[in-house]
Amino acid sequence: MTRLLLARHAETVWHEENRYAGGRSEPELTDRGLRQAEQLAKTAVALGVDVVVSSPQRRAVTTATPAAEALGVPLHLRPDLREVDFGDLEGHTLSEMDPEAVRRFRQDPETNAFPNAEPLQVAGERCAAALRAVDAEHDGTVLVVAHSSLFRIGLCVLIGLPVARYRHVFPLLENVALTEIRLPTDPAQPASLLSMNRLP
Repeated sequence: MTRLLLARHAETVWHEENRYAGGRSEPELTDRGLRQAEQLAKTAVALGVDVVVSSPQRRAVTTATPAAEALGVPLHLRPDLREVDFGDLEGHTLSEMDPEAVRRFRQDPETNAFPNAEPLQVAGERCAAALRAVDAEHDGTVLVVAHSSLFRIGLCVLIGLPVARYRHVFPLLENVALTEIRLPTDPAQPASLLSMNRLP
């Protein structure tokens, strides 16, 4: 049986401003973020992680690399674990956008996404398919390092919740906190959320 541990990447230089870093953005980690990555590596060793998988984006790779190196295992990159593409919101804060567009977005981010954004359902299905593939391809304990919005939307799909509610159901994933899920053998059945936001 595969044990899936999901971890949001470490803190980036855009974190404090809550600037949207999506599938096109590559902000660097802060010094604190680099320390968080090292702490995640220690936790991965303590938990006996067997496999480390990461989004190919720089902030995720920089977070996951210390764990892979500490464990002496290769780092597996999956392009389908890239963050959601936020379209015209990418690289901006909500305060920099049109207030009426922000109001509609907060009310229903699926229907009222910013122009050129990836649909939430598409992103969620992409994440769910990636996690199912990781679950099928690997045995033991697997650490998957990716992104907050992608994971939260993907969890909605896996559990069977409306993706438009992802902010309400899963309001926050802390940087490098671990979320453990169990996927059923039958993909038509919902996943089990075993723990969430467990800090290393």
